[in-house]
Amino acid sequence: MNIHNIKSTALIISGLFLASCASQPKQKTVSEKPAATKPATKPSSPAATSGTVKPKTLTLPTVNREFRAAWVATVANINWPSRNNLSVEQQKLEAVQMLDMLKDAHFNAVIFQARPSADALYKSDLEPWSYFLTGQTGKAPSPYYDPLEFWISEAHKRGMELHVWLNPYRAHHTTGGAVTGESMAAKMSSDTYRLRNGMYWMDPTSDRVQNHVSAVIKDLVKRYDLDAVHIDDYFYPYREYNGGADFPDSRTWTAYKNSGGDLSKADWRRANVNKFIKRIHDEIKAEKPYVKFGISPFGIWKPGYPADVTGSSQYDELFADAKLWLNEGWCDYYSPQLYWKEEGPQRFSSLLKWWKQENYKNIHLWPGLNTVGIKGVADKSQEISDQISTTRNLLGNGAGVIHYSIDGLSKDWKMLSAVKNLYREKALVPASPWIKTEPVLKPELTAKKNGTTVDIRWLSRKPQQVRNWILYSKYGSQWETQILNGEDYSLKLPLAKSGVHLTDLALKSVDRLGNESEYVAVEVH
Repeated sequence: MNIHNIKSTALIISGLFLASCASQPKQKTVSEKPAATKPATKPSSPAATSGTVKPKTLTLPTVNREFRAAWVATVANINWPSRNNLSVEQQKLEAVQMLDMLKDAHFNAVIFQARPSADALYKSDLEPWSYFLTGQTGKAPSPYYDPLEFWISEAHKRGMELHVWLNPYRAHHTTGGAVTGESMAAKMSSDTYRLRNGMYWMDPTSDRVQNHVSAVIKDLVKRYDLDAVHIDDYFYPYREYNGGADFPDSRTWTAYKNSGGDLSKADWRRANVNKFIKRIHDEIKAEKPYVKFGISPFGIWKPGYPADVTGSSQYDELFADAKLWLNEGWCDYYSPQLYWKEEGPQRFSSLLKWWKQENYKNIHLWPGLNTVGIKGVADKSQEISDQISTTRNLLGNGAGVIHYSIDGLSKDWKMLSAVKNLYREKALVPASPWIKTEPVLKPELTAKKNGTTVDIRWLSRKPQQVRNWILYSKYGSQWETQILNGEDYSLKLPLAKSGVHLTDLALKSVDRLGNESEYVAVEVH
């Protein structure tokens, strides 16, 4: 068998390839598991060739793209760790089991709650270790490890993004033990209020609070290899948290009025939250432009938007103008919590269509689904399956969802089976073309006959760029596509399948933002 390099004759020289591998990470061989693909509408542009080999333009299939994520809640030990007295090894085992389940179900992202209530499930000089991790506020895990670093590393090993999830203003949760001198509720007591349900809440209008939360987020972005920062719907607290009474921010409100402020109290509150959202977006991008910023607001902006929807108003209750943030594109993805069934006063498809029409900047729209507790339906797994299908139909290529929460999958085999059935094929995270980054370097590829198989090896001269690879193999007239982890550098494929011979191979590098390189290819004879 002769194998001709379509792009560069040098690539078929195994000695050169092996020399170039010297600086690469340890090679990992993966097993063959091709996925079905869709035909591409445009061929990739071939790179220049050397020698006398004639370039060949390939029409490669389009790789499947969809955002598939799950929230992992740490507050009140909802998801992880399952208890606050687990050993370090037990904590790690639980995390690995969750990530393995997600990988097996072809998820590509995890939303990990690293700061549930002004505390830290990571090493921080700004806030104390979380009660939910060790059972004592301010107590580090022993033997020592950094849980966030562990989750990032283990997620990336499995080809998944890690989004760090924070609650910006909650200072203490009712399940978080006693408020001690270590607690931020005590350290920032002049800017924190105890609500009637026992929670403590930071004042969103306080400059001290805004500066503190900003410092926490910048510290996370600077020190950790995050793929995104994620905040949810907790801006001002829901009314029932304070027994229906107004938020007790009379001190800062009086100071604002005395300074000549002329906004109403509601507009003043919203203006401060708006300022904070824009600030966080800008500061993330100033530190690391490639780190995405995601927001998951309450699913209804105001009742009547759209006309057939009733329910609470986050605009008036949480003082969150989530419509404005989406209109302005102050984040990279938006995940409104559409936690209701299709047939009801908060119709899923109506809300999704409304948020879509408000997405003026065409950022990612990936709704949150109530996978763990959708109410009022006979078959939860069928309802969630239908909502995933609705999302695909309405949003098209680049669609996606976030499942709340991981327990809805790990503790419900029927739900997990239904989701896995919809996620049968692997998918890359949709690209974010508005985020400017360095072009992805085209990889290098070799193949060598070995009996009835072909040994395929590849590398990138900039391995730090690569999060995934796309390997294309053509048997007869049929292309097959595999999405591989960035740590993989070799693969064996059969020379023939059912009597149909392998004729072409092609490879692309994919960076952490989902951007693809040009392809490199070899022809098999």
